[in-house]
Amino acid sequence: MTAEQQILSQLNESQCTAVVQVDGPVMVIAGAGSGKTRVLTYRIAYMLTQGINPYRILALTFTNKAAGEMKERIFQLVGNSNAKAVMMGTFHGVFNRIIQVEHEKLGFMRNITVYDTDDAKNLLKSIVKEMNLDPKTYVASHVLHRISSAKSSLISADDYAKNIEILEADRINGKPYISEIFKRYNNRLKSSNAMDFDDLLYYMNVLLRDFPEILHKYQNRFQYILVDEYQDTNFAQYLIVKKLAAAHHNICVVGDDAQSIYAFRGANIQNILNFKKDYPESKTFKLEQNYRSTKHIVNAANAVIKNNQDQLHKEVWTENEEGHQIEILKTNSDTDEAQTVAHSIFETKQNYQKNNAHFAILYRTNAQSRALEEALIKKNIPYIVYGGISFYKRKEIKDVIAYFRLTINHYDEESLRRVINYPMRGIGATTVDKIIVCAQENNTRVWDVVEKPDLYHLDVNAPTKARLQDVAIRIKSYSAMLTKTDAYELGNHIVATTGIMQELNADKSEIDRLQNVESLLNSMKEFTEREPESLFNEDTGEIITDYYPSLDRFVESISTLIDDDEKKNELQDRVKLMTIHSAKGLEFDYVYVTGLEENLFPSSMSLGTRAELEEERRLFYVAITRARKKLTLTSAQTRYRFGNLQFCEESRFLHEIPVQFIHKTQKASMGRNICISDVNEVTPSHFIPINEAVHHKRHTHERKPTQKVGKEARADQIYVGLRVYHDKFGYGKVAQTDSEGLDKKAVVTFDSVGNKTLLLKFAKLVIP
Repeated sequence: MTAEQQILSQLNESQCTAVVQVDGPVMVIAGAGSGKTRVLTYRIAYMLTQGINPYRILALTFTNKAAGEMKERIFQLVGNSNAKAVMMGTFHGVFNRIIQVEHEKLGFMRNITVYDTDDAKNLLKSIVKEMNLDPKTYVASHVLHRISSAKSSLISADDYAKNIEILEADRINGKPYISEIFKRYNNRLKSSNAMDFDDLLYYMNVLLRDFPEILHKYQNRFQYILVDEYQDTNFAQYLIVKKLAAAHHNICVVGDDAQSIYAFRGANIQNILNFKKDYPESKTFKLEQNYRSTKHIVNAANAVIKNNQDQLHKEVWTENEEGHQIEILKTNSDTDEAQTVAHSIFETKQNYQKNNAHFAILYRTNAQSRALEEALIKKNIPYIVYGGISFYKRKEIKDVIAYFRLTINHYDEESLRRVINYPMRGIGATTVDKIIVCAQENNTRVWDVVEKPDLYHLDVNAPTKARLQDVAIRIKSYSAMLTKTDAYELGNHIVATTGIMQELNADKSEIDRLQNVESLLNSMKEFTEREPESLFNEDTGEIITDYYPSLDRFVESISTLIDDDEKKNELQDRVKLMTIHSAKGLEFDYVYVTGLEENLFPSSMSLGTRAELEEERRLFYVAITRARKKLTLTSAQTRYRFGNLQFCEESRFLHEIPVQFIHKTQKASMGRNICISDVNEVTPSHFIPINEAVHHKRHTHERKPTQKVGKEARADQIYVGLRVYHDKFGYGKVAQTDSEGLDKKAVVTFDSVGNKTLLLKFAKLVIP
């Protein structure tokens, strides 16, 4: 069997037709669990078997994990020699490599530093402080989001300052100085020879827009372009891809409009919806067979997403078993909800001998995890929360990498500020402030002042000047070793001679941090021993070897990593807790989606327009399709939000699941919170707690909404023994009251539903 036949034999008919259509524009619409990444991977492997030069192929992904898995699989299919020259990686990673080569065109020096989100926020905090602005008004995360949105829309700081609508919006929001902050932020990045993540997209667009020879160069190089998760591209990414593909039109995009959930990051679903308009000659292939989930889960997901107007029609199906019907549980409170989920996981593990890693709990907001974590702890169920501090964001790692970055780029202001007094060497915050002011007054860089304090008349004493010059001498000594020592040897030398290792060794409580630094050095050792990457000489056509694993190459390789330690987490036998956004691309046997209530999911922030609501529905679709075998959806009747007890209405999304896919038998949860689906109701999301069931028929007439009889009571009129009426729960008697004033609560024993705890300022109780 030939290599080509071997590749195609591992694909179904739909996948195969998408893979072999190599030339021209192609859009692959891939339903959840349909083998999207497989098609992209096998398509590249197939192209290589057809004699296409690997150097002419560009493959763009959104995560390093996806790019790594694709590379590994292609190596297995066609061998390293062919695959190594394919330019494959994340948008940010690939464009960073190109910008590092073309830096002079953009007015930057070699070895541009890439600031991560924390670096960018720290710089913004410094600028806000220097401008004497209120940090509570100009919160760094908000200002960064504003700047990021502008850059993603290719709006420069100068354009921002000239846009009357933008400036007026900032003024109305009480933040009229964002424009000035944006300008200073960009200037400081430039003087530090640094870019943030958004700059990598912004400046790549500048290269292709302003330099025709650069556009021609990369259009000629990348004659075949493949894009993963095309529905998640923003305006800047869309424009780059369109320009690069304009010469040859050999572009293949793979994605699922039903999983477009990143509008808050600037993703534009119209990019995939309008692909046919951009490329009228394009061919569309649909991958509709789901290999992941049971029939009930697939059919429920189809029914939900059909309610969206903006979509590319497809009908996902599966040959998998019918499986469990979807469990929908309604609990009294968020605490009860968490206990119910924990108890369900505990019972399923016991009854079916499942590991913790088979379970995932998903939620709309991070704040929901607290109650869930407490419930799992009480049940002795090990868990891990995705989205915690990733390896490269840990303090000790950022400290070491700051030394690396400063060695490569002396002008990196954020790195210099981070390590100028770490380990402690007697250079305090006051001295650092004086250095910054001195640099600004002399229109020079912070490094210049540190290196030559006397030249710039820095107002500090002689010992401090000596300490500053010692820092400069040490960093320059490291720089002198850059071309003579590999990444591991130089990294090891820096860690040892700066005193970082001694400081961590001296404190036994720092053992974890010490081990993290050792882990970083281990990764550097692996980097130096890795098989060298292949490069391509355009003049001779020769594949050449980039053989020297220097420190600057190591830092470049990690500079665009967005690492949630997923690979390590997946190996641990723990229940996974995460937001639904974090869950995209993952799958689990048993999935619990919690907090299905109006104003929580869908979010109250996303009910302004149909487009916003449809994105929330797509998020629900993503949540449903994470489950392989069983899906449980939960909601709470009351939930504390912002310190107040709020009554919750079940999510409209629950009503969109057809009744035939929902479990209708009694479902036990925790004691008084036992819930069942009402088998007599057509609406699948109507539930009655079991302690209501015995009263249901007897009190049906009291549970129907009736007009109020009497007057609405003030909180101070409610007392124990009082007979009251509630619009939803009917008649009852006050059994207990707690506290006074606006936060006064009451426990009311209702005739039909038993005890309910109510916050009186919201309850609107009526005295008959």
